[in-house]
Parts: sequence; C-alpha cells; structure tokens
Amino acid sequence: MKVDTAIVGAGTAGLSALREVRRYTDDFVLINHGHWGTTCAATGCMPSKTLIEAANAFHRRRALATLGIRGGEGLRADIPAVLARVREMRDGFVEGPEAVPGRLGARAMSGRARLRGPGRLTVDGDEIEARAIILAPGSRPVVPAPWRDFGERLLTTDTLFDRQDLPRRIAVIGMGAVGIEMAQALARLGLEVAGFDAVEAVAGIDDPEVLASLRPLIEAELALHLGAEAELRQEDGAIRVTGAGGTFEADAVLAAIGRRPNLDDLGLDTLGVPLDDRGMPEVDPETLRIGDLPVFLTGDANGIRPLMHEAADEGHIAGRMAAPEEVRERLCRRTPLSIVFCAPQVARVGPPLSELSDRDIATGSADFSAQARVRIAESTAGVLRIHAERDTGRLLGAEMAVPAAEHLAHLIALAVERHATVADMLAMPFYHPVLEEGLRSALRDLAKKVSGAGGSDLSRCKALGHDALD
Repeated sequence: MKVDTAIVGAGTAGLSALREVRRYTDDFVLINHGHWGTTCAATGCMPSKTLIEAANAFHRRRALATLGIRGGEGLRADIPAVLARVREMRDGFVEGPEAVPGRLGARAMSGRARLRGPGRLTVDGDEIEARAIILAPGSRPVVPAPWRDFGERLLTTDTLFDRQDLPRRIAVIGMGAVGIEMAQALARLGLEVAGFDAVEAVAGIDDPEVLASLRPLIEAELALHLGAEAELRQEDGAIRVTGAGGTFEADAVLAAIGRRPNLDDLGLDTLGVPLDDRGMPEVDPETLRIGDLPVFLTGDANGIRPLMHEAADEGHIAGRMAAPEEVRERLCRRTPLSIVFCAPQVARVGPPLSELSDRDIATGSADFSAQARVRIAESTAGVLRIHAERDTGRLLGAEMAVPAAEHLAHLIALAVERHATVADMLAMPFYHPVLEEGLRSALRDLAKKVSGAGGSDLSRCKALGHDALD
C-alpha cells in the first residue's frame, strides 16, 4: 500500500495533523492502536476537571456560614453519583474522536504501527510506503513494576474515572500538576488523602516565592510528605506508604509520577538517526522534524511541551511541514502557558524564573490574600510574580498561585506574545472590584523597577490605603 502521508496516532496531535494534511492531499492513512478517543477527552483534562468542579462545589460549603448562609454542614458528597457524572460527561467528550474511523472509512486503520525506515511502516504486518510520516503515538502513566502487585488498588488517571466508588483513604504519589489536582479534589470530596513526592515542589512551581505561598494552603487540606521517595508495602490489608515526615495507611494509591511516551517497538531505531538513552531521537521543536527526514514526532511522545493545547499546535505544525515543499509553511511556536487547576490555581506564562537567571530582569509581586475581591469571596490565595526586561520594561513571563489564574494567565500570555511593556499593560482600564486589580498591583510594583515604565498610571504615587487606587 502506498500513500502520500501516514499519521500514527489519533489523539489530539494526530487529529490536528490530519486536519492540515487534508488541506493538501486525500491520499493519507490514519493509524491508531487502542481507543479512538484523545487522552484529554477520555482520561485527562476533561474528566479530571469535571471531578474538580464537583469537589470545589462541595468544598464551598465551608464558607457558607461566614457568608451568612446556614445548613451547609448537612451537605454530603455522594461519591458514586459524582463519578457517574464524570463518566457521563467524559462519554460525551469522546464521541467526536470515536466517530473518526467511521467518517474516514478505509483511510482509518486500527492496529499497531512500526517503522521500517524513513518512508516505510507496517501495521500488524501489512506494509505501507509513505512520502511523509507523522508520529503522534501519545503517552501512558508511569507505574513502577512492583506497584502493579497492588492490582485494582493501584490507580492512575487511566483507571480512576472508571471506578464506581472510591475507598476512604487514598495516597497520591507525585505532586505535579495531575497529582496535586486529584489529591486536593479527592480531599475536598471528603476522602482522607495524603500526598507524596521525592522533591519539595508541588504543582511544578519553579518560583520559590510562589511555592512558599501555595504549600501551606494545600497542607491546610491534606498532608504533604515531600522531599523523599515514597515506599509502599502491603500491611494488614492496607497499603502502608512511607515518605518524608510520616506514614499513611491507604486503601488505594493513585500513581501520578508522570507519563511515558509510547515509543516502545515504534521502530525509531530504523530511521538511522541517533537515539538517547530513552530511545528518543532529536526533534526540532519548531518543525517537529526528526533530523532531516520526512518524519515528524509530535504531542506527548516528544516530551517538548506535553500539554493538550501544545499537542494541537504540534499536530498543526507537523501537518504543514509534512506538505510537499511547494506548499510547505513554517510556523512559530506560541508563548508557553501552563495552568494547574488546584485551588488557588497555579499558572505560568513564558519561561520559568530559573531560565531567566542569566538575563537582567525585574520582578513585580502582589499578595492576593489581601486583595479585595479575594476577601469578599472567601477564597484562598497566594502570590503573583511577573517579570520584565529591566532596561525596556518588556514583559517576559509570570508565575502565580491565585484564584482564577486561568484567566489572568491568558491576559499575560497575550501581552508577552505581543511584546507588550509594563506601561502598555498599565494603560488598560481596570474595573473595581475584580481580581485583575491584583495583577495591576504587581505591574505597579514592577513599574518602579524598570526603565521606560511611563507615568500615566498611579504607580509612581504614594499608597493611599484604598484598594481601588493602590
């Protein structure tokens, strides 16, 4: 079988690549092994956020008495009902991807693909020749082999949402984005939860001041054992988890220690390019091309920016770059943006602070715990830190642990993408009382430390002690 373009994987990156490939040819094949539903829709961002919404709604009962609303203590979380809604929502989200093979007919193939060289691959033994190959095989949760002995008591996000009910005590191993989201959500639903990680950080935070503001807020809701590898052993019918600072008796363990690219037996060794100790070839982050071959590695599998919106962008880029040379179009990567949906939300725009250490930057900060809208809403909040070039005032990025960080981060990302300065941002109107006033406070703090900040804002005035003006 000969085709112009072969796409391996029907997740977010693969489907995005398919859209672009169809712009230049109908001579393609889309190959997928396993479920025809994206990780995001089936086991990742969508079902997890559905669970988080339920958890946050139930947790809100704790603020009701302060707001003058009585009876909140009588509410209870029906875990089976919560999980049933998660599955109902998930099943709706995956309908689109699951319908792809029916729409494509013979151009969609179910099977395991393996490369046989730069322009050849096999699918369960059937050989395919292709001018260009786009690889989007995705990833899977990392589960250490000894942990598999715990059977159904060992959970991952691939299995968590299929549970009809949950045990009362759950240890979450790994306090990165997924781990902290799920640990806090399960704790807010009334389960007894403890979080473990080998490092001191949580939620992937790079800025030590942001981390210092968030950690006590999380520890107010669940026990954290950070800074040492977790050890698991079965004891008296429970799973005994030991980590830094303590031990936790669990009925189940949720493994959230990362995801492994699905590169096993993909045949990358047949491409004739060097592979690192993980079996990974060098991939150009701008074109997603492997070496100078007409082969592209996209999405979670390349480990460059393993996020859903980045996978969509990478599929788009690979689809354009895989086109014949006369219609090929090179595209730029967007400003990095990541969001963790714990409470308060954690977000980063641009490079982490540790990667800006070799540049002359200035940083502005705002403590959102004192922000008017936060206090009105009885929300938990940490700090926002925003960075700019000292000599130009051009914004470079930010990291924060604040309510509604998902919205503030998008605003800052647009500013960074457009090369806006501190003065540009302070020229915007800021309504009162809104969370964006906290961003304005950080920008005003930053304006005092950079050149060319401008004088049209009140940032150079002395504080009046009034939230609407300072």
